Amino acid sequence: MEGEKMKVELLLVAGKIILSILVGGFLVLFLYLYKLLILRPKWIRSKLEKQGIRGPPPSFLLGNISGIKRLQLKVQSTATQTTDPQNHHEDLHVASICHQWPSRIFPHIEEWRNEYGPVFVYGLAHMQQLCVTDLELLKELRLCTSLTLGIPSITSKILGPLLGQGLTSSNGSIWAHQRNTIAPELFGSKVKGMMNLIVESTTSMLRTWESEIQSQGGTAEIRVDEHLRNLSGDIIARACFQSNYCEGEEIFSRLRTLKKVLSKRLIGGEALIRWLPTKENREIWRLEKEIESMILKVVKQRREASYDQKDLLQMILEGAETSAENGLSHKKFIVDNCKTIYIAGHETTAASVAWSLMLLALHPDWQARVRAEVLEICGDKPLHADMLPSMKVLTTVIQESLRLYPPASLLGREAFETISFKNIVIPNGVVLLVPISYLHQNPDIWGPDAHKFNPERFANGVLNACNAPHAYMPFGVGSRICAGQHLAIMELKVILSLILSKFCFSLSPAYRHSPSYKIITEPEHGLILRMRRM
Repeated sequence: MEGEKMKVELLLVAGKIILSILVGGFLVLFLYLYKLLILRPKWIRSKLEKQGIRGPPPSFLLGNISGIKRLQLKVQSTATQTTDPQNHHEDLHVASICHQWPSRIFPHIEEWRNEYGPVFVYGLAHMQQLCVTDLELLKELRLCTSLTLGIPSITSKILGPLLGQGLTSSNGSIWAHQRNTIAPELFGSKVKGMMNLIVESTTSMLRTWESEIQSQGGTAEIRVDEHLRNLSGDIIARACFQSNYCEGEEIFSRLRTLKKVLSKRLIGGEALIRWLPTKENREIWRLEKEIESMILKVVKQRREASYDQKDLLQMILEGAETSAENGLSHKKFIVDNCKTIYIAGHETTAASVAWSLMLLALHPDWQARVRAEVLEICGDKPLHADMLPSMKVLTTVIQESLRLYPPASLLGREAFETISFKNIVIPNGVVLLVPISYLHQNPDIWGPDAHKFNPERFANGVLNACNAPHAYMPFGVGSRICAGQHLAIMELKVILSLILSKFCFSLSPAYRHSPSYKIITEPEHGLILRMRRM
């Protein structure tokens, strides 16, 4: 009996201990969440308000997410009411297409800037964002090289399945090591050496277009965005991985699917439940696992082939040998940077070429000017790298296209320590958001024709194109500027010059102009051109 009694007492004591631990754990969790979701956002806003920085009042837990969605729905509703679906696509011309799309996708930025000034604060759940459109503050931000300012941690978590901790999504010493490994392969003579490859891939695509035009009697409507994605995929696969698009097609396809799923989480509360086994999360995890497996298969094939030429994949493999010293595992360094190169080199270039073609289709006068320049410079000679710097008119068209439709519409930087810009003390954890697409179409910077296609503004270079050239940032700013910008510009010049030398084109009546922000800015319904051979 005594033994039984002692067992019962021990069980009761154990139960009390477990209950105390559970209650204590719950209290710790409650206090942590209370501090994270309520106290800290209030403290940050208070610090900023004392410096004269205001913003829309946040709601409980969600911050200003509901306000953003409400404004987006209002703009979409207005657009639907003012559009006649019967006649909208029958006569496409310059006046029928408006390039002032940022105010439709990001209406909160324009509205809150008008109400609270060029620097204002708003919340996405517990994360406080400092929206920066002040030109002097932007100038200081552009010059900042400190590692205490980096990619927002929440963004890297949301896009983690897509980019991991690769070059575009890591910070600190991990980022510095990756930049030192990858960037040298995308500068100067290395990029120039990819010229013939770009010409070969583009010529192959154009043969497909010629066959289609011929089979349709001299004029064909071609959905070019799909071809351009295949082309940019082929270029990046061959230039950086010594393979071709067919071999990487499954990787590209899964990355694109994953991008579409994750893009829904950029603004919204869905990111708060990213660890729960929902149907969407299970699909993300499946795609992430499949992509990793495919990339490791490519790496295995490379190692077995004893390939000794130093392309980008080889540099990634060599960089992985010392990655652990900088806080990233060997496998993760390889997989995450391969994903980054695939997605960055694939999607952004294809979208930029598509927007340039759309603008040239809308403006036949500029199309003719660029074509005349290309034919004069090239003549009967094959296109080579030394010809590209002479294509001044084409350069202005590309610069204007990147102004109106920058691949990255928003640029975010998180302060990992308290930092000061323009006498504004920015607390640790605040995300500085630069709305690139808004700045690129601000009449105060670009003049009254800011929303119009006018490549002439770049005739004397970026420095003379507007009154604040540091506000032009199609490839980002500062030390984290896109490492692949030189390759991207070369691709744009080569692809556009070859297309213009062989084809005349206009927009198809089936084209529906609807810029969409899905991590990058791209035509939501694709780009359909009516093409004929020169």
